[in-house]
Amino acid sequence: MKLKIATALAAVTLAGSAVAQEAGDAAAGEDLFGKRCRSCHMIVDDAGETIVKGGRTGPNLYGIIGSEAGSVEDFRYKKSIEEAGEKGLVWDEASFEAYVQDPTGFLREYLDDSGARSGMTFKLREGAADVYAYLASLGGDM
Repeated sequence: MKLKIATALAAVTLAGSAVAQEAGDAAAGEDLFGKRCRSCHMIVDDAGETIVKGGRTGPNLYGIIGSEAGSVEDFRYKKSIEEAGEKGLVWDEASFEAYVQDPTGFLREYLDDSGARSGMTFKLREGAADVYAYLASLGGDM
């Protein structure tokens, strides 16, 4: 009986560790954003305060978590990302991470359209969970 309890506790502990490792690290995400994402994206809060000075090729990412895809005001999106938003795509952890790893591939699958294209050509192959955690930590209107 003690062996079964010990085994069960060990399994729960290992499972908890795996879940903790899957969760993103906001500090690592901030660093990665500064190295990889800011060349195309800025982060400016609703009051106009610049959090991260960046490029304007991509939309402002403040408050993007929990928002509908293709919905940043005054940004000209490609047709496919707007269609995905109209179809109900909301940036939650799973969709955000899948999208940034392969933007065009994600949209083709989501829209079931082999001709779908993303304006984002960069693929963030590692650290997507960290960038998600960082962006989520900034808050915004969700």
